[in-house]
Amino acid sequence: MSVAIENFVKAIYNNEKHDIANTKPGNIASKLGISSAAATDMAKKLDTKGLLNYEKYQKLRLTKKGEKMALNVVRKHRLWEAFLHKTFDMSLHEIHREAELLEHETSDFLAEKISAYLGNPKFDPHGDPIPNANGEITTKDTSISLINANENKDYIISRLMSTDKEFFEFCALNGIKYGNKIAVKKQFKNSQMTQIIINTNTIVLNQDFTQIIYVNEIN
Repeated sequence: MSVAIENFVKAIYNNEKHDIANTKPGNIASKLGISSAAATDMAKKLDTKGLLNYEKYQKLRLTKKGEKMALNVVRKHRLWEAFLHKTFDMSLHEIHREAELLEHETSDFLAEKISAYLGNPKFDPHGDPIPNANGEITTKDTSISLINANENKDYIISRLMSTDKEFFEFCALNGIKYGNKIAVKKQFKNSQMTQIIINTNTIVLNQDFTQIIYVNEIN
């Protein structure tokens, strides 16, 4: 399959699972930086290939065949992120950028080699689950967004759901990374700000950050 097709089905999968659940052609077009007309044409083409279901004015839905393709690309992307982060200590933004290129040039054979070399990780450095070779996600996500965390509770950062360079730069400067412990001190409901303590430092985050930082409570 072409890079364009792989990116298209992956965008639908990611929007459906992680973003705003809006998989209409116009929204997918915006995500991929193409015109709405081009997205509609692609959707019609992939409908004939059995990769998705297209109905005018409706959300796009991947078929089982289409979801398997998307998960295969996602697997390779996240394995590369894990490899680049471990091997070269690259930033979270850098590993995402490079994995976007490498995912399309990677055979299933090489993906298995990378996975074995890394010890078959379940999560990438952003905290996103890595599908197995059968296109299955075997981990259960119990995390919540930081904006919904309770005051005076301790949490483990479980996911950073962004591709923005400045967001990751801020996180790196403040120790906000997958697996780190934080304490939620105060939720400012009216201003939608959250005060946390991390590595003995107290910082306040706005909702733009707290909506994309996910955590699990420490029991």
